[in-house]
Amino acid sequence: MKPQFLIAAPSSHSGKTTLTLGLLRLLYNRGLKVQPFKCGPDYIDTKHHGLAAHSQSINLDTFMMSEGHLRSLYAKYSEGADVVITEGVMGLFDGADRMKGSSAEISILLDLPVILVVNAKAMAYSVAPLIYGFMHFNPQVRIAGVIFNFVNTESHYQFLKDACEDIGVTPLGYVPASDDIKIPSRHLGLAISPEHDYNTIIERAAAHISKTVDVEQLLKITQRPVPQVPAQTILPPARTLEIAVAMDEAFNFTYTENLEMLKSLGEVTTFSPLYDFMLPPTDLLYLAGGYPELFLEQLSSNLTMRTSILDYCAKGGKVIAECGGMMYLGETLADSTGKEYPMVGFLGLKTTMKDAKLSLGYRDVEMGLNRFKGHEFHYSGCTETEALPKIGKVFNARGKEVTTPVYRKDNVVASYIHFYWGENPNWLQVF
Repeated sequence: MKPQFLIAAPSSHSGKTTLTLGLLRLLYNRGLKVQPFKCGPDYIDTKHHGLAAHSQSINLDTFMMSEGHLRSLYAKYSEGADVVITEGVMGLFDGADRMKGSSAEISILLDLPVILVVNAKAMAYSVAPLIYGFMHFNPQVRIAGVIFNFVNTESHYQFLKDACEDIGVTPLGYVPASDDIKIPSRHLGLAISPEHDYNTIIERAAAHISKTVDVEQLLKITQRPVPQVPAQTILPPARTLEIAVAMDEAFNFTYTENLEMLKSLGEVTTFSPLYDFMLPPTDLLYLAGGYPELFLEQLSSNLTMRTSILDYCAKGGKVIAECGGMMYLGETLADSTGKEYPMVGFLGLKTTMKDAKLSLGYRDVEMGLNRFKGHEFHYSGCTETEALPKIGKVFNARGKEVTTPVYRKDNVVASYIHFYWGENPNWLQVF
């Protein structure tokens, strides 16, 4: 038995990320090995989890993953941990199609008790019907306790505690309203700031939680049986490839299991389009997404790297380019003022951050007999300067065809879509 639970909320902006990060750090500081998970496709929260817990956080996503694969990942990475904490996404029952892809669905699938984080900034006893509704909406979802956020005073918390006791749920404490633990936002969701800034915020959150949350009771009421790691048949790799993966401040939106799949196919070498001069020798280049728009001058001025990648693409080199990686392969990338910076120039695309507009959603891509799932989340706009070949049909989570293109020029496959291939050994058949 070990403590395992899912931190969820009635809605976004309730403070579940702040609580999760503070709790991860608090338990780490106590000498416990904590394994974090994140519901949904978000890359940024998992990076923050890793910083807080000193342990790699893993995405759990019921749209992009099969149930068996998701259970296997949870068991695999939970093994050896003292405490397992999963952070939810959006509101508890919010999914791509009703509950599909929601935190609630994952709590049911993994039989995880839910700790509900409630924003009590402008509420007192009225939290009772709110929490009661969440407790009884779906009997398969078990809310084990409640932690309140943005609580002003101890007397304020007493009203909230009374509400919990009257409806039969365990009150576990609160996090006070405090600007010193506020996480700044950035255009692609939660922010990525320098490590020392986040360490300071996380340590402050941990300090607050240690004073006002009953952590011992939380760990006691969330004890669950240790998940069993399924037996796996280890097969030799079908091929041995040299694989180059872009990895630096501009390109780092990668799923752990995607990289594990690459490692099963050959030797993975990471390189930096920002700092390195040349692309390393490779049979396959993976340009993942990230924040190239924040490093435009540096990327543009690294002419030897741009030329090296252009030459590789022009000679028929195999490339997977996702979102920011696709933008980098285009002709130019413009900042929010419209100023253009030359990029690699292999794809006839111009992208811009000017007049930014959010495009997001799950994507299901049909390519012949193969299907690949992923998600789209970007603010940039893109225009073609040449007619680029497109492959496959792209659908959203509800099965409606959408216009998001998957480009195929020579052996370069590029799209705004971030693909998940962690359980798909046939994904290289795209070439």
